[in-house]
Formats: sequence, C-alpha cells, structure tokens
Amino acid sequence: MIIEKIVTNIEQMAKEDLDKRHKEKVYLESAHLVKRIQRVTTDHGTEIGIRLKDPRDLVAGDVLFMDDKNMIIIDVLSDDLIIISPRSLQEMGTIAHQLGNRHLPAQFEEDEMLVQYDYLVEELLQELQIPFRREDRKVKQAFRHIGHSHES
Repeated sequence: MIIEKIVTNIEQMAKEDLDKRHKEKVYLESAHLVKRIQRVTTDHGTEIGIRLKDPRDLVAGDVLFMDDKNMIIIDVLSDDLIIISPRSLQEMGTIAHQLGNRHLPAQFEEDEMLVQYDYLVEELLQELQIPFRREDRKVKQAFRHIGHSHES
C-alpha cells in the first residue's frame, strides 16, 4: 500500500467514527515526522510506503488509511526531553535567547518549553537556575530546525 495523502487527523473525527473502526498504528520517531517518503510497518505487521504529494510534516494522529472498518494512524515514540518551566518573562527571554544562539529547536505546551535532551542545555539551565526536568514524552510534531545564515 502506498499512501500519497493524509486522510484526516483523529482530532477532527467524531468519537463514534473512531470507536467503530479497528486501529493499526505506525510508530515513528519525532525526527521521522518530517520525512515525506518512507517505508513503515504498522503494529500489526502491515507494510506501508508513504510518499506524500503535499509538502507537509506528519503529525501524531494523522490517518494514513481509513475504510468502514479499519484505519491506520500515526503515533509518535517518546523523546528524551528537557521540560523548561521559567518562573518569569525574564527567565523565558534569557533561556530562549541562549537556545536560539545554539539553533536548538523548541516546542511550547502551555507554559512549558520543550527541547530535546542535551547535556549542555542541562548544564546551562543549572547554571542559570531556571527550573527544568528531564522527561520521556511524546510530542505531536517534529522538532524543526529553522535554517538561516549569519552572513550579511
């Protein structure tokens, strides 16, 4: 089976539509959510080729296939993350500036900043005394590096 477009996302589906279908899952590392072409295997052993026509990243909950009885859904494996919980706007600005200088991609969930684990970031947070914890957590989308240049 070759998948060329995403059918929908489970967050846009009614609960009764979800409940009436058998679900197979494709577990991906968050880094693989950016790959438009890949070969994957579901948790039930079904091999699938993904070749997306639209230039978009995969997201947790994306439905690759659906008929009246079955569906195949993207799920994401947990990442080793640093969860940063700044106590003030100044702490947030300080750490955002420091991580930006290192070109480290971050995600935000409510009042927390999430970055992939890096011992140098851990040391920096300890040095700056900004509250954080290390946690295995699933993210919905890939950590995306934003390219730019320092040339003028």
